[in-house]
Amino acid sequence: MLDLKFEVPPVDQIDCELLAEKAVTLRILRLDKIHPHIHGNKWFKLKLNIQAAQEQGHSRVISFGGAYSNHLYALAAAGAYFGLKTVGIVRGELIEPLNPVLAFCRSAGMALYPVSRVDYRRKEEPEFLEELLLNHGPAYVIPEGGSNALAFTGCREIADMVCSIAGDSKVTIAMACGTGATMTGVIEGLQPLHTQHTVLGVSVLNAKGMITNFVESWLDKSDIAVNSPWYVSDSFHCGGYAKSNLELTEFIEGFTDISEVPIEPVYTAKLFYGIFSMVEADAFPRGAQIIALHTGGVVTYEGSGG
Repeated sequence: MLDLKFEVPPVDQIDCELLAEKAVTLRILRLDKIHPHIHGNKWFKLKLNIQAAQEQGHSRVISFGGAYSNHLYALAAAGAYFGLKTVGIVRGELIEPLNPVLAFCRSAGMALYPVSRVDYRRKEEPEFLEELLLNHGPAYVIPEGGSNALAFTGCREIADMVCSIAGDSKVTIAMACGTGATMTGVIEGLQPLHTQHTVLGVSVLNAKGMITNFVESWLDKSDIAVNSPWYVSDSFHCGGYAKSNLELTEFIEGFTDISEVPIEPVYTAKLFYGIFSMVEADAFPRGAQIIALHTGGVVTYEGSGG
C-alpha cells in the first residue's frame, strides 16, 4: 500500500433552525481534512491508480481536467509526494495569470497542456491517447476525474467510514457528483452488509441524467450485486459545471452564518444547497439522518465557466 500519512477525517454536525424544524440530522464527514493537498475523495480515487503506475514501472502520469479541476490539483500534489512526473491535459485555453487551481498544479511540478474543447472530447479515443503518449512519452493514463475501476475500488473505503459513523442508524449518504465515480465506489462499498443506507448524488453538471447513466453503466459492469437504493438529483447545478447563480451565492453567504465548514461553488456548495433545498421541500422524512461527504475543493475559487 502507498505510504501516505493522512488524518482520520473528523465529523461535524450542522445545527440550524430549518434542520431542527424538520427534525433532520445533518453530519459532515470531513474528507477535506485528511491531507493539506491530496484530500477529499481524490485520494481514494487516486491511490490504487498511483500504485498501479508504480507497479507497471511508469515514472509519468497523464490525466485530464478543466481549468478548475480538483482532480488535477490532487494528482499534481500526489505526483510531487510520490516522485512521479505529472501531465495535465487541460480543456480550453490556459489564461495567465493562472487561477489558484492551475497555479498550484504548476508549482507542484505538473506540466500543463491546453487542448481545444473539440479535441478534449476525444480524450477516451485510442487514437487521441496514442497521440498524447507520442508527444509526452510513456505514461500511465488516468481518465478525467480519476474515473475507472481502480477509483471505484478505492472509494469503497469511504463507505466503511460512513458506516462506522452511522452505527445501527439508517442514513442517507450525500455527495456532490462530477463524474459519479465516488458515488459508484460508495454504493459498491455498502454491499452486502449495509444495504439499508440510501446514496444521494447531487450533480454539478447541467446534463440531466448523465451522472445517473454513468453510475448505472459502471454498476452494470461491477462484479458486486447492488441492493442499496441510490438516486441522483439534477436540480442544483446552478447553471452547470463551475458555474454559479444568485441563489447559490446567497446560500454560501447564509451557510457561513451557521457553520465554519468551508465550501466552494464548484462542488460542495451545490451539495449543501441541494440538501437544504430538499429538506425545506420535505424530501426527507422527519427523523432522517444525512451524512454528507465533504469532498474537498479549492475554496479560493473565483471563476466561472466549464
